[in-house]
Amino acid sequence: MLEKMSRLYAPTLKEDPTEADLASHKLLLRAGMIRKTASGLYSYLPLAWRSLEKIETIVREEMDSHGGQEVLLPVLTPAELWRESGRWDVYGPELMRVQDRHEREFALGPTHEETMTDLVNHELKSYKQLPQNLYQIQQKFRDELRPRFGLMRGREFIMKDAYSFDADEAGLKATYDQMYDAYDRIFKRCGLHCVPVAADSGQIGGSSSIEFMALAEYGEAAIVHCDQCGYAADEEAATAVIAVADGPATPDGEMVELDTPGAHTIEEVAALLGVDRSATRKSIALVNGVGEPVVAIVPGDHELNDVKASHAFGDYRLMTDEELESLGLVKGCIGPVGLPEGVLCVCDISLQQSLSWLVGANLPEKHLAGACPGRDFTPDEWLDLASAKAGDRCPECGAPLKEARGIEVGQIFQLGDKYSRALHATFLDQDGKERFFQMGCYGIGVTRTLAAVVEQSHDEAGIVWPVPVAPFEVEVLPLDVSDDLVWPAAQRLADELAALGVQTLLDDRKERAGVKFNDADLLGLPYQVVLGKRGVKNGTVELKDRADGERTDVPLEDVASQVAGLVDARRM
Repeated sequence: MLEKMSRLYAPTLKEDPTEADLASHKLLLRAGMIRKTASGLYSYLPLAWRSLEKIETIVREEMDSHGGQEVLLPVLTPAELWRESGRWDVYGPELMRVQDRHEREFALGPTHEETMTDLVNHELKSYKQLPQNLYQIQQKFRDELRPRFGLMRGREFIMKDAYSFDADEAGLKATYDQMYDAYDRIFKRCGLHCVPVAADSGQIGGSSSIEFMALAEYGEAAIVHCDQCGYAADEEAATAVIAVADGPATPDGEMVELDTPGAHTIEEVAALLGVDRSATRKSIALVNGVGEPVVAIVPGDHELNDVKASHAFGDYRLMTDEELESLGLVKGCIGPVGLPEGVLCVCDISLQQSLSWLVGANLPEKHLAGACPGRDFTPDEWLDLASAKAGDRCPECGAPLKEARGIEVGQIFQLGDKYSRALHATFLDQDGKERFFQMGCYGIGVTRTLAAVVEQSHDEAGIVWPVPVAPFEVEVLPLDVSDDLVWPAAQRLADELAALGVQTLLDDRKERAGVKFNDADLLGLPYQVVLGKRGVKNGTVELKDRADGERTDVPLEDVASQVAGLVDARRM
């Protein structure tokens, strides 16, 4: 494969676009790989499309070798299927909804659990036809409220989604493990450093889920992980052993009312009383999904985890100032002691062993020290409510957890019979009894993976492509295309590289050397071969490895075979 820069549609930019914040967004725009069509909508130019096709090829190879079969479903999904599964309303405003000329409602699919289940229903009739694992690579749609970060969070994107159908939980677990291995191999082959983390199943549902996070300084998701045993989880699902301190000592351990003028936040209370934030208790007044008032209490140095709270309280919201006043709860001084009848008190499980709490007194400018659960108040429930953070102890081995940020590039789910039951999708087991399919689903953000590769692999000059997903593998840079020595040598070299199976880009433009060097580093192809007049006259060229910047003088007659060997070793 040989392409010339003069005919390549890759309009590069000299400056960072003002609209872009993340490195991947800036560099994909600057390198002429993507262009914005509208908010959250991007066109993929030839260089980006070449890389996307390589990612898709890797995905297909691993899915096929791990039991997957490729299909293609309609983008439009009838609303009836979404209503039958219960997700038409639950999915929320992110679901793009359209009507045809007959006013029939459809969804532009963000995911295809309903369609795939409906596809196999009444077709897979017997346990003898199982397991089945069907996947597609397709455009998806989500009506994001605030599309941002380029390809990271758009309204239209390319995704690989797979759906498995097994006869029992053991079969589902086996398929799930196969997909785990496939995903691990896919991301390694793409050149990504990924960490598999325990995750919340969110709108997809199911009993178990793992996200594959590409670690990145400015990743959108916070994760905690343990270097000791390998435990990792995203912030939404992470559990941890949280160390809490007792509040300040009181005479005989009795509960004491303290004046706390002007102290309405955890930081202000801790500073006023000279205690660590972990010795305080944070009270959050909310209304749960069925309209009941709740005071949720977590350690003062931690936050209420929104996803855990959603599991505990349903579609909850914070109380308004008017609601607080009507219940006699004082903003900034809320606590569990003397709560009005009908207000539930739910406390984080990390506080269960602490018998001396520093809490709000439900009185203006007042707090209580020495409040003891079971004596001074009785929690209605103990639940895991707090977000884990760095310094908390690993739930598996007890070592300190660390924090990192990541980009979710893939996620696998054990769905069980959530969708097969809702859509009445059954088969006959060995005993002739009707059973619901045990399902799994498995997604990879193809365009996200492209952005994540750039986010992990770049420097100040531009992109640094890993060989397996680079749009081309080598760039040949003749510094003078008018010279009757350099230009013919560059053409011969480019032809020789292409004949050896190396995907080659030849910069045949009549540009200054500095422009060519800057563009070459911006595009970030794995290898650059530079031909100058003096070197060619002496029978040598300069070979640059874009990953480490190392430059080597190589005999002109040897460089093609050397580059071919280097590329082949890194293709994976």
